[in-house]
Amino acid sequence: MVNMSRNELKDKIFQEIDNLEKVMIDSLCSIVRFEAVSPHHGGQGEEAKAQQISKIIDEQGLSEGAKLEWIRIPDEKSQTGNRPSIILYCPGKTQQRLWMFCHIDVVSAGDRILWNTDPFEPLVKDGRVYARGASDNGQAGIAMLYALKALKNLNITPEYEICLGFVADEETGSRYSIEPMVNKKIIDFRKNDMILVPDGGKSAGDFIQIAEKGLLQIEFNVYGKQCHASTPDLGINACRVANMLSVMLDEALHKSFPDCDELFTPANSTFEPTRRYANVASVNVIPGVEKLSFDCRVLPHINLDGVIETVEKVMKSVMSQTGANVELNVLSRHDAAPCTSHDSAVAKLLSKAVSEVLNVKPRFGGVGGGTFSVFFRHEGISSIVWEQNVDGQAHQPNEYALIKYMLNNAKVFALMMAGW
Repeated sequence: MVNMSRNELKDKIFQEIDNLEKVMIDSLCSIVRFEAVSPHHGGQGEEAKAQQISKIIDEQGLSEGAKLEWIRIPDEKSQTGNRPSIILYCPGKTQQRLWMFCHIDVVSAGDRILWNTDPFEPLVKDGRVYARGASDNGQAGIAMLYALKALKNLNITPEYEICLGFVADEETGSRYSIEPMVNKKIIDFRKNDMILVPDGGKSAGDFIQIAEKGLLQIEFNVYGKQCHASTPDLGINACRVANMLSVMLDEALHKSFPDCDELFTPANSTFEPTRRYANVASVNVIPGVEKLSFDCRVLPHINLDGVIETVEKVMKSVMSQTGANVELNVLSRHDAAPCTSHDSAVAKLLSKAVSEVLNVKPRFGGVGGGTFSVFFRHEGISSIVWEQNVDGQAHQPNEYALIKYMLNNAKVFALMMAGW
């Protein structure tokens, strides 16, 4: 690569990634075959999939001159007793570190009747790879690996130390991966680290996420009194109480927190009734117990303690009016972190690479979904989220990755790694 212009170097990188298309597809297919669902959701966890990723790293020669670290966070629900993550450290010209994190766990396939194919037997068709986890987050992980592979094939030393993370437990809150890695200092992250999380983006590839709403997921246990449906006066209908609670919460939360912030889409806080559990098996029985959940995505300037106070006031009112008892359980809480600056080093590096590959002008914004980035932002470390991905594929039946986008992502990552 001696005496080569910047544009010639870019063209070489792009051509090399295009040459790697088949092996990238094969590698993606090899990892999505593993049903890496959290053991907390009845799955087998990530061990087998992590082993396959490690195998790809070795087969592609990416471990040569690099360091491969396994991090295992104890989890008693896992068959192995832990949840595995892999970090690949590749030295660069400088000690400045560029991190890229993808997650290797997936959500369940859901109702398999809605799938046209086996969700864990990939189908390559019409420029797509169909499988659970192909889009979320498989294509990004493969793009990360083969961006580094392209540089290695061209004998290009990365500008930065490249740290690629393939981590567990993103779909259920990161308690067995990034959260302890950051909060318990399992990894010594530095304030000047540049962190990219390729786990969310738009088809145009022009959206860079620099902020996330706060997350509050809550569950209610409603206790009434079971009785025969012909004598409702002898019981307390927990189903009716739960319906009442749901409607009153919906109205109270939206009324109490009406603010909007145009950085986000949607611009308002969202308070959504979601999960309801099965109650009684017979239609002629008034249920004595109901369980329901709310998912709340709250604008960063709103304190989640205030949201919980509003919830508790509604609970007390419902209990007073009905005679039922209602218990609150906080399933997950992530307070919003400070926004990453669009002038940060990693944002500038990514913006330039995206412009070169996709010929678009990146725009910055926030989202309601949660990613690894929040843990870094709480520590004052610049972290951004970006990938080119098909809109609306995550967690859907017949999920697919677009091969063209996977190649584009690899080109963006490679330019970033090269400090182009």
